[in-house]
Amino acid sequence: MALREQPPIREIARRTGLSRNTIRKYLKSGAVEPKFATPERPSKLDPFAEKLASWLKTEAAKGRKQRRTAKQLHADLVALGFTGSYGRVSAFAREWRAGRQREEQTAGRGIFVPLLFRPGEAFQFDWSEDFVIIGGERTKLQVAHMKLSHSRAFVARGPICFRPTRCCSTPTGAGSAFSAASRPGGSTTVRRISD
Repeated sequence: MALREQPPIREIARRTGLSRNTIRKYLKSGAVEPKFATPERPSKLDPFAEKLASWLKTEAAKGRKQRRTAKQLHADLVALGFTGSYGRVSAFAREWRAGRQREEQTAGRGIFVPLLFRPGEAFQFDWSEDFVIIGGERTKLQVAHMKLSHSRAFVARGPICFRPTRCCSTPTGAGSAFSAASRPGGSTTVRRISD
């Protein structure tokens, strides 16, 4: 502002809310961005940092749903005598994960490449097995799942008896449930079955 419009220091102070001495200091140094020195202070987390790092390393080896959250780690630290805030534990965990990713040179979850399909062009198909009680009797139910790639519309069919010929007819039958054109699908589990 001072370089473009060249207003008096008093006017700059009025517009920015900074003191005239601060403005003079910035104009004299030629610095555009104010720099604030952050003092190094000991953290309440320092005595627990090694323990927390070992917990994070252990948790990283577990599956996503089996891992403890930062809130749970904070609660465990509080039980050990930690008096700091959850935010400090969360920030430590975030920095630890970032450092670990840099060490492993990974980019997190990787790159996302969106795939586009025309309506009815491709689908995903799979079978699942489950047991249900029908008429008081435990019955094995094999369910066909199909999802259109374009609209993500989903259908599931559950025949009680499984015949190999149904395996080939289910994807095209599910296509009629979608009212979509039955074109060749992108199936990973359906194989051609010859009698």
